[in-house]
Amino acid sequence: MAELTVDMAYGGALYEAAKDIDKIQVILDEGQELLNIFSSEDDLGAFIRFPSIAGADKKQVIGSVFEGKICAELLNFLYILIDKRRFSHFEGIMKVYRRLVEQEEGCIYGKVYSVELLSAERLADVEKQTSELLQKKVKLENELDPKLMGGVRVFVEGKLIDASIKKKFDEMASQIMAN
Repeated sequence: MAELTVDMAYGGALYEAAKDIDKIQVILDEGQELLNIFSSEDDLGAFIRFPSIAGADKKQVIGSVFEGKICAELLNFLYILIDKRRFSHFEGIMKVYRRLVEQEEGCIYGKVYSVELLSAERLADVEKQTSELLQKKVKLENELDPKLMGGVRVFVEGKLIDASIKKKFDEMASQIMAN
């Protein structure tokens, strides 16, 4: 829980600072690129996260690698995370930041439950269909539900969109019983 609070506090602060200097999209794009670099360059990520390396050394390396390649504000934010020993939260902070950007753009969030994880294409299709139905931009997180026989169930803003096979069978049974 404390980690989520740190992510939310720093993510919110980064978002407000980016809004003040009109660099919301720049910081989002560069932050995502940094996440990609830190995950693909294991040595750099391990170096920055290693607790016994002095913060000044970490900042020197980060500065030599990224200065002039990312905006000064994001670089300074990385320095703050190093000084406060919060760099391990960078990924969570960027998730919070991304959500704040998307919320500002009118995006709402929900969950889609399925028997198997949906492919990226299928998830995008379900998001598109849900967005059209609700007339809002929808982002969905896919979770498994082994109780489903097939199909999906979508929960957004307290609403349930049930496109499961069980629901279809229940509807067919109701029609048969009514006849």
